[in-house]
Amino acid sequence: MGLYIGLLHYPVYNKNQQTITSAITNFDLHDLSRLAKTYGVKRFFVITPLEDQRRFAERIIQHWTLGHGASYNPHRKEALELVAICASLKESMACIEEAEGEVPLLIATDAAEYKNRPISYTRAGEILVSGRTAILLFGTAWGIDRAVLAQSDYVLEPIRGIGIYNHLSVRTAAAVILDRLLGKYQ
Repeated sequence: MGLYIGLLHYPVYNKNQQTITSAITNFDLHDLSRLAKTYGVKRFFVITPLEDQRRFAERIIQHWTLGHGASYNPHRKEALELVAICASLKESMACIEEAEGEVPLLIATDAAEYKNRPISYTRAGEILVSGRTAILLFGTAWGIDRAVLAQSDYVLEPIRGIGIYNHLSVRTAAAVILDRLLGKYQ
């Protein structure tokens, strides 16, 4: 399976629907890399154009993969070794294409219903288990900019809970989505 995940920090929206660059969080790096390792993701791309944010993420990754953290918690090291830090979505797509020899499908996620190229969990899961290379893109802040959604091959249907409230953390949403797509049940 050629599945990759990306955490997009730009372009994303703030609560006023303005396009911004969001900050990288330590929690996202740790939790999403562990999630990626659990579900057999080949690489977890952290995507931000901000050099200081990329350096921040590199320091965290190096601590847990090369520094004291590597011997302190080998399981965390194993998960964080999946992280690649890129300046743009285009750069991460090029890395995947180079590794796989094919352009990956771009499957974006959004908490809102997206009318263009929606894909169900069932169909997305079929594509992923078929071996087709894909990157599943998650947004930070208040969601992925519509321009990125428009260039995606598909936009995954949103997670629907019981009520109208729909504002999960990206870590929670990613866990629900990957389990729906790839989880094994007896």
